Amino acid sequence: MNRVEIIRNDAILSGQPVIKGTRIPVVAILEQLKNGHGTGKHVKEMFPQLSQRAIDAALDYAKVRLE
Repeated sequence: MNRVEIIRNDAILSGQPVIKGTRIPVVAILEQLKNGHGTGKHVKEMFPQLSQRAIDAALDYAKVRLE
């Protein structure tokens, strides 16, 4: 299984959590979903390199951080 990782690195977007292998911050994905694009279809259109698994990883990351 190809696992999507969320990473933080001070050299990438000042340490914001991003999808590994991209410069797409988790917060950008969450912002798109917050704005009513809950199916992920719009997120995929905004960030075509993301898989549904990457979008789910961003949501899981946010959930874990809030627990």
